[in-house]
Amino acid sequence: MIINGENLAFKLNDKMYHCALDITMDFIGGKWKCVVLWYLKSGKLRFTEIRHYMPEITEKMLSIQLKALEKDGLIERKVYGNKPPIRVEYMLSAFGRTIIPVIDAIAKWGRELGERNGVLVNIDQSKIADYRL
Repeated sequence: MIINGENLAFKLNDKMYHCALDITMDFIGGKWKCVVLWYLKSGKLRFTEIRHYMPEITEKMLSIQLKALEKDGLIERKVYGNKPPIRVEYMLSAFGRTIIPVIDAIAKWGRELGERNGVLVNIDQSKIADYRL
């Protein structure tokens, strides 16, 4: 990025970023991270609850995304119990809550685009696995 005529980059966590948007997309980019954060903004959820809201994601991919979000400090994982059955809840961290206004803005833009160019349809929850939204 050019600031005051100088070619600069951010160094963060041993990575170089050519612009601020590059940093943001590294943290929340991809198909699933924003969606996970969107559902966690309402409060704590268990793995199965998140999976219920996101039927298109595989368990393996959800696990990968949750680990990445936890590693980046956007979410926290709380484990209850020390032997099976163990209950695990995921929640936004204080740092993760700072991204919610950005995600809200992205969702608003998508909703407006959907309203302008798409059609709302009612989805039969019993057949949700048949849909690829």
